[in-house]
Amino acid sequence: MSTETSLPPIKRGTNTSLGPLKQIDAGFLSVGYAEAGPSNGPAVILLHGWPYDIHSYVDVAPLLASAGYRVIVPFLRGYGTTRFLSRETFRNGQQSVLAVDILAFMDALKIEKPILGGFDWGARTVDIMAALWPERCKAIVSVSGYLVVNLTANLQPLPPMAEYGWWYQYYFATERGRVGYGEYTHDFNKLIWKNASPKWDFDDATFDRTAASFNNPDHVNVVIHNYRWRLSLARGEPRYGDLEQELFKAPVIGVPAITIASDFDGPAMDGKAYAKQFSGRYSHRILEGVGHNVPQEAPQAFAQAIVDVDGYAADRRTV
Repeated sequence: MSTETSLPPIKRGTNTSLGPLKQIDAGFLSVGYAEAGPSNGPAVILLHGWPYDIHSYVDVAPLLASAGYRVIVPFLRGYGTTRFLSRETFRNGQQSVLAVDILAFMDALKIEKPILGGFDWGARTVDIMAALWPERCKAIVSVSGYLVVNLTANLQPLPPMAEYGWWYQYYFATERGRVGYGEYTHDFNKLIWKNASPKWDFDDATFDRTAASFNNPDHVNVVIHNYRWRLSLARGEPRYGDLEQELFKAPVIGVPAITIASDFDGPAMDGKAYAKQFSGRYSHRILEGVGHNVPQEAPQAFAQAIVDVDGYAADRRTV
């Protein structure tokens, strides 16, 4: 794609569906996903976070498809139509596992080196993919920057206001929280949406389209394990120990990258805290007045970042 490509304007909320879903076995999962654009176009894989789903890209995907990209948006483990292939598989939510899932998904689809984009859990997964398997990443777009978790560092307390923002992690650390999340998933996640994106006036229909994906039978277990693992309150699986040890070293990302910050990032909005973690061609963008769900709240800006980072990769190949 040309480095000069500009996408046509789109009004947020123009689309309500990503079209018919597909399903493919990949690693430990049967992964549900949506696909748009030409099958021979440059591949883009877009990853959602919690408590969101593939509808975060409901406007981004058709924009990129219209520009000739093959856009693929999978449900992460514990969401939508993605299912574990075995009852015996541990419902693990630790950071490296999600990246292993996407690597297996790429292999199943025979996609060698896509552009990867994401926010929240999706951004962390994109960062991990680029850090551990750079040969499988053409370029990345990561909302909120470098999100790789170091468990030791994560044990250090933050200033009170920052801790207040993570209240749900401490709720999830309790059995009351696990039961409560399972019983009130819909209302709980709607509250998170409102808190994380206070200026986004989404309607019930928009939320409910995503909320359907929380009915996945493994959703609660994967979410609770994810947050307990981050606080060292739940163990990860030994098979991923070496990957985690590499991630705890905060590996630098060398593939072309664009990071995006929004109001959700607060004092970290300027990106200075993590700029040194990107050693390839890199830029940082700030979106004011936008909350955490950047691709759904600002689809034009997110899609343009994908196109632009593709240009970075093209420029690097011609140097």
